[in-house]
Amino acid sequence: MNLHSTQSGDTRREEKRLENRWHKLQKRSKGKVPQMAALTGGKLDYEFDDPIGILKNVHRQIKRLLHVLWVIADRAAGRELTGEEKAAVRSAMDCLRVDETRHTADEEESLFPRLCAMTMTGDSEELIALEDNRRHTDGLHAIVDTLYLTWISAGELRPEDQLLLQSCTEQLKSLSEQHIQIEEQIVFPRAERIFDRRTIAAIGQEFRARRS
Repeated sequence: MNLHSTQSGDTRREEKRLENRWHKLQKRSKGKVPQMAALTGGKLDYEFDDPIGILKNVHRQIKRLLHVLWVIADRAAGRELTGEEKAAVRSAMDCLRVDETRHTADEEESLFPRLCAMTMTGDSEELIALEDNRRHTDGLHAIVDTLYLTWISAGELRPEDQLLLQSCTEQLKSLSEQHIQIEEQIVFPRAERIFDRRTIAAIGQEFRARRS
C-alpha cells in the first residue's frame, strides 16, 4: 500500500466541514475572525473498553486543532492577532501538547509493543514510517509554537517568519493526514484482527490510567 497516497474522501469531507463552519463564524462576526476558539472546544468522551476508538477520536481532535492553527496563520497574515485569535491559538497549542503527548504514549507504550509481539515481525514498515513522521512533526511543532508566541507577544511577524509559519502549519496538516491514514487503514485494522478481549481490556486500562 502506498503510504503517501492522496487525501481520502473522508479527509476532504472533514476539511470541507471545517471550512463551512469557519465561514459561518465569519458571517456572524461580519467578516472578522472571532470565535475561532469554538473550533478548538469539545471534550473527548472516553470509552475505555474501545481503546482503538479512543485513538480515532483523538485523531479527529488533532485534525481540528491543526486546522485552527493553519487557518489563523493564513487568514491573519500581515496584521496583529485579535484577542479571540490569540485565545484560540493558545488553546490549540495547549490541547495539542497534551493530546499528542498522551496519544504517543498510548501507541508507543500500549499498542505498538503488543502488536509487534503478537505478529512476531518486529517493527513493521508502517511503524517505522510512523516514527519518522513523529520526529518530523515534533520539530515542526517547536517552530510553530515559537512563531505564534512571538506573534502574540510582539503583535506582528516578519514577512519571512509569516511564510515559515504558514508552511509549517501546512506541513503539520499533511503529516497528520499521513499518520492517520497509516494507522486507520493498516495498523488499527491489524490490531483489531489479532487482539483478543483480554488484550483490549488491558490496553483500555492503561489508557484510563493516563487520564486519571
